[in-house]
Amino acid sequence: MSDVRINQTGLAAAQEKRFIKSLRRMDIVLFIVAAVISMDTIGSMASGGLGSVSWGVILVVIFMVPYAMLFAETGATFPEEGGPYQWTKFAFGRLLGGVTSVMYWVTTPIWLGGSLAFIASGTFSTFVVHIPSGSVADWAFKLGYVWVAVLLAVMSLKTGKIYVNIGAWAKMAVLGLLVVTTAVYGLLHGFATQHWALLRPSFANFLYAAPVMLFSYVGFEAPNSASEEMFDAANDTGPAIRSGTIITALGYLLPVLAIVLVLPASQTSGLSGYMSALSLVFHGVYGPLSGVMIKIAAILFVISVINLGSSWMISTDRTQAMAAADGTYFNGYFGVFNERFGTPLRVNITSGIIGSLFTVAAMLIVNGSAASIFGVVLNTAVSTLLFSYLVIVPAIMVLRAKFPDRPRPYSVPGGTVGFYVLSSVVLAFLIVGAVSTIAPSVLYRIFGASYSFQDSWGVSGLRFELFTVGTLVCVVIIGLVGYAMAGTVRRDLRPIVEASVGQLD
Repeated sequence: MSDVRINQTGLAAAQEKRFIKSLRRMDIVLFIVAAVISMDTIGSMASGGLGSVSWGVILVVIFMVPYAMLFAETGATFPEEGGPYQWTKFAFGRLLGGVTSVMYWVTTPIWLGGSLAFIASGTFSTFVVHIPSGSVADWAFKLGYVWVAVLLAVMSLKTGKIYVNIGAWAKMAVLGLLVVTTAVYGLLHGFATQHWALLRPSFANFLYAAPVMLFSYVGFEAPNSASEEMFDAANDTGPAIRSGTIITALGYLLPVLAIVLVLPASQTSGLSGYMSALSLVFHGVYGPLSGVMIKIAAILFVISVINLGSSWMISTDRTQAMAAADGTYFNGYFGVFNERFGTPLRVNITSGIIGSLFTVAAMLIVNGSAASIFGVVLNTAVSTLLFSYLVIVPAIMVLRAKFPDRPRPYSVPGGTVGFYVLSSVVLAFLIVGAVSTIAPSVLYRIFGASYSFQDSWGVSGLRFELFTVGTLVCVVIIGLVGYAMAGTVRRDLRPIVEASVGQLD
């Protein structure tokens, strides 16, 4: 292949010396399991009943699998540290790459502090040791959760991956416990009465289930943020994503089916649905031992939720740090990897501060219209991840055309045509998911269904859309300001010529 002219900043070049080879193929598989299987969404997915099961299977086939294949090829072909930022930069330049990186990154600390900390605390308090709401212990648990996740991200990846792997195994264990115990419970006591006609997919079920499923099914590219810390990114990425896809599909579909088989839809929302199903079948199968078994399962659940937050932080913080080092985010301060640990310590700490602020806000704003508005802002801020993919997916489509001769250790079936077909399908679903976060009534009107903002969010439609669009605009403005203030970093560009797989621009 012909040489490819590239350039990178001096700051970015300096960080490469601090990357430590740490991830082997199995580590990448477990990283995917840790990042993609979101324990907090399984109950929500099940709340649509049998219709959610149908759409769960359909979206695995026509969204998750194509999505995973696309990023398996891209990650193996362009194995640069910072993954999504680099791909967007190669396709569209630093400005759009930098803004997209901010959207991709900011989801994690907000989700960590505003949502996951509460899920972990609620599970521990309900099923292990009661913690009074609003007590010092409650504050300590939630803020402690945020900073434990930060600590796991700050550690060198060589050490941090051990905890990621433990969390992934804990996640598979607690999901497996639910599925196996549900099967035994069904044999002993029978399952809940089902109206099997509801298995037939409907647009109403799609509109209800699709947004949370699309958010849950993304993230297979997460390990590629640490591509240059893999021993063999080009050859391990594709097989690892294929294995991770199978585990993830089963990790969602089987627990959702298990919950639907034993609980009515009215009892399956969020955390309560997952743990209620688990509590029911454990009492029915383990008898006197059920109390101990539930505590064990709850502890595994909490570990897996911590692992979920830390694995995303490991990924998105690296993406943002590489974007900053490459001159797209303020003055380069956030682009420095710690010399001792080889991790983006400054971005890690910033993520911890943002997560803590959202924890404090969520603890203080609990009633009235302010709480409703906070819920809307939190939902939108978390969903900026979906909006980042509206740039990342077109970017990888451009790269497929721009560098057709680049060595591809893994290729999507059908070559370039197959890549474009699958990309178009994935992008269409991502647009649906993104629109549903800022203007859900649009989709309902298209399909002739009713939607009440007041019932769903506690605010009027106008206020909902003002806050959703406003939140998204604020994130974009942060990205634009960050880029404008990084001019001094960009002025130190160093051209490089590569003759094989490496960095591009």
